[in-house]
Amino acid sequence: MDESPRRWRLLFGHYLGDIILGANDGIITTFAVVAGVAGAQLPGSIVIILGIANLLADGISMGASNYLGSRSAQAVHNAECPVTTQRAKALGSGAATLLAFIAAGIVPLLSYLFPLTDALRFPVTIGLTGITLFSVGAARAVILPQPWWKAGASMFLVGALAAAVAYLTGWALRALVG
Repeated sequence: MDESPRRWRLLFGHYLGDIILGANDGIITTFAVVAGVAGAQLPGSIVIILGIANLLADGISMGASNYLGSRSAQAVHNAECPVTTQRAKALGSGAATLLAFIAAGIVPLLSYLFPLTDALRFPVTIGLTGITLFSVGAARAVILPQPWWKAGASMFLVGALAAAVAYLTGWALRALVG
């Protein structure tokens, strides 16, 4: 019997939900900013400004919200657990969310941070983001009893839907504001 899924479960099992939440939200919200700007046909410099602002502000918000939510849930469910243990577990959850958010969320910005032609930036971003979404989703199969391709496809589809909404919103609002 292969022990590697068990080792991964022991190592990351407690933080898996936090990591998936952070990575998924980091990729999707940052890519939504990129897609919205691309749909509105605004300059690439806007992508960098809004994308990095989103990456930092939303990452901090996600990490802090996870910390506060974890502390609240632990206070309700684990009244017998010492407060310092609760705080440490909640801090770990918040940190896992924040780090995963930033690590995965930077991917949609990469093609705008490197010297590429304007015509290539958004298509490269679509490819990199799609691969990252699928990979993060597929990685869940190491721990979860789900086929890797199904886990990857589900996360990819959620991201694709959010990106389509953001792109179309940018396109529609561009038409409205001229």
